[in-house]
Amino acid sequence: MLRPEQMRRLLIAAPKGEIDTIIRELYRHHVYHIEDFVAESESPEALSIGHPLSGASDAASALIKVRAIENACGIDPDSVEIRAKLPASKVREMIRTDLPAIQKEAEDLIGSRSRLEARQKEHEQRARELEPFAAVPLDLELYRGYTRFAVFTGHITHDVAIDVPHEKYFSDKVPGNMIVVVAQTEHREQVERTLLDAGFQAIPVPEETGAPADLMKAHAEEARRIGNEIVEVNAKIAGIRDRHTDFLVACDELLTADVERAEAPLRFATTEETFITEGWVPGDRADRIRQALESATNGRIYIEELEIDDDTKVPVEYENPSFASPTQVLMDIYARPRYSELDPTLMVAIVFPIFFGLILGDVGYGAVLLFLSLGLRKFLKGDEGRMLLRVLGYASISSIVFGILYSEFFGFALPWNAVLFSRHLNIGGEVHGHGPQVAELMIISIWIGVLHITLGRILGMINARKFHHGKHATKAVIANAGWLGTMWGILILIWSFYAIPMMPDLTGFPVAIAVGVVLLVAGVLGIAQENPLEIVELPTIISHVLSYARLVAVGLSSVAIAMVINFIAIGMMIEPQLEAITPLGVIFIIVGIFVFLVGHVLNTALGLLGGGLHSIRLHYVEFFTKFYKGGGKKYNPFGMKSKFTEE
Repeated sequence: MLRPEQMRRLLIAAPKGEIDTIIRELYRHHVYHIEDFVAESESPEALSIGHPLSGASDAASALIKVRAIENACGIDPDSVEIRAKLPASKVREMIRTDLPAIQKEAEDLIGSRSRLEARQKEHEQRARELEPFAAVPLDLELYRGYTRFAVFTGHITHDVAIDVPHEKYFSDKVPGNMIVVVAQTEHREQVERTLLDAGFQAIPVPEETGAPADLMKAHAEEARRIGNEIVEVNAKIAGIRDRHTDFLVACDELLTADVERAEAPLRFATTEETFITEGWVPGDRADRIRQALESATNGRIYIEELEIDDDTKVPVEYENPSFASPTQVLMDIYARPRYSELDPTLMVAIVFPIFFGLILGDVGYGAVLLFLSLGLRKFLKGDEGRMLLRVLGYASISSIVFGILYSEFFGFALPWNAVLFSRHLNIGGEVHGHGPQVAELMIISIWIGVLHITLGRILGMINARKFHHGKHATKAVIANAGWLGTMWGILILIWSFYAIPMMPDLTGFPVAIAVGVVLLVAGVLGIAQENPLEIVELPTIISHVLSYARLVAVGLSSVAIAMVINFIAIGMMIEPQLEAITPLGVIFIIVGIFVFLVGHVLNTALGLLGGGLHSIRLHYVEFFTKFYKGGGKKYNPFGMKSKFTEE
């Protein structure tokens, strides 16, 4: 907790004859993060990048075929439910016997669909080309074949008068209008100039014969008929998906493992007789993997634990309690922690739901979001999606708890008084329940901001000792302490001059002024000793603290919207009609129910966005900037956890 998992760096060297055994053992344990070998100019000439194992090309080729079928059938392995694992031996046998037939069937159907789609597009295009001419009662062969006459066909903004002898047909029944002009060849330039002045855009005459309207209808009918054939082909492709999904995802997994194992030597350094690889293993599993490798090779292996000389190269794996693990997805969105710095995931896992509940503290909205987070698990199969839903679930529970404390249910007051502070506003001429306590809530939010930022600066001092060395570390620690001293100096000075509810009253203690001034001046000097330009950032002390007022402001806006919805739907539309039911009153009641439901659905969505975005913003902007750098490299162990196959 609060630190990434400790890593150990291993160097493995062995004869090339053991490379297959070692790769399989590393893959099976799924804990070894390989450091890719990069040939450098100063490296001994004998070291070079290894070559893939035998069978790599065949496995890659088969994997491409499987994924092509999956793509054509719309199969996403990440979204497939695990029903039963298939034995790997059975899958390999089916790859040899069944996969070619499935591939041929799928390729034939896909090819047929492509040809049909091309023909359908062709007929649709020809129908579109004929559409302007359908407005003109002339067969297409009458537009061409003249030597003494020029024919103009095209769109035009409006009808136009032509001063030379001609025949003309104009229609405004098609998009862009349609004009056809036939004139003697010697008047071509004059007619053309007149048409262009009116915005004429020529369109070619389709190379067909007959009435355009009949031809257009025939092409449209043919396109529809082909569309029906495409639907039938798609149904057959869906049949392949239904029959072979389990087999195809198992093939994908098995062949992916084969390819990764076969291509692993490309990440190793090799000589003519041996290979060398470096990588990272979690500290508590290093001894186990060492013993497994020595046992698998009968001791024909050399393993050495290397010193960690640059912690920026160490891959980072989170180490958090299970309830905090889903929050890691929020950390990865910002940046994974570096190996040597504090991991704030646990703090975010605790504080984020609290902030969310402070903003959207309502039993009704919290319950809706909780059911939503549970219901969406059927549709979101990926790890990140599941983690986000669990974060939403925790936030929803917090929202329900704060709703009980605030005594709120879809903007209504619950039968008890607010345990914390009431947020009920005077909307509709009456105060529901207990009246708003805005000032108290604002002061609470300021306290939260002060304490959250103070924690961030303390963590900043701890991280500074990790990131820097010698006098640079001392300067960084003093600078963080300076920011803290400045903030608390300002607070003490304010408390010395003004008595603020729910805050210390220091107005009767003149010494407090001196303490505040000393903290303020010392803090500014502490900031400046590291970098004088940081002084221009002093106003952020106040702006960052005040930023926490959004915990109350956004929450109050949600309460206000809920109460307005209730007042319009119930107070103005439903309740007056219940006094004397009439046919018109029933309509008003139905409309009122509609307004109530739609209004609260939209307010729930706003609450989700407002509660989520503002809570995470306070962490990313106001909290993390005090101590957190991030940028750690993700721990990516060699191998995979089998989902669809078993040995």
